[in-house]
Amino acid sequence: MVHSQHGLHVLVCGGASDAHTWNLVCLQLLLEEAGHRVTNLGPCVPEELLAQECLTHRPDAVVIGSVNGHGYQDGLRAVRRLRREPSLAAVPVALGGKLGVDGVRDAAAADALRAAGCTAVFDDGDLAAFHTWVGGLAGHSAPTRTTADLGVRAGATADLGARTRATAGAPTGGSRA
Repeated sequence: MVHSQHGLHVLVCGGASDAHTWNLVCLQLLLEEAGHRVTNLGPCVPEELLAQECLTHRPDAVVIGSVNGHGYQDGLRAVRRLRREPSLAAVPVALGGKLGVDGVRDAAAADALRAAGCTAVFDDGDLAAFHTWVGGLAGHSAPTRTTADLGVRAGATADLGARTRATAGAPTGGSRA
């Protein structure tokens, strides 16, 4: 895979049933801070739309976030749909956040997602592992981040909530149309 000098192009979205936006904005900010270009499709992205957008934008990686606890179900449908497209078969796909509603890490669910085609699964948001994964895709080591780093950055950004609400219907780097 060839990458531009400006880092990776990463497509970020929420699962089809997940209406949360703050996690997607935080992911976008973290990726952009690391020098990557981000197309943020926002929340509640159906599998067909995700596949269409991937075919249109040709991202270097896809990141699907889950806050509502339906990450396993949404992620499984999404990755299976992406893998049906021959030109998307090798695109790295990561799923992170809550895989289930019980709040317990589920190794069997993570294994099933990897077997279906997820390149990486970050059950309940392992931020340091996510940075390492993205850094590996970009061909360099990524700075180690912790969940506390995310909290400090999000807390230091007084208007994060307002920016989250403002961007909920306006994806960056592309459009849904």
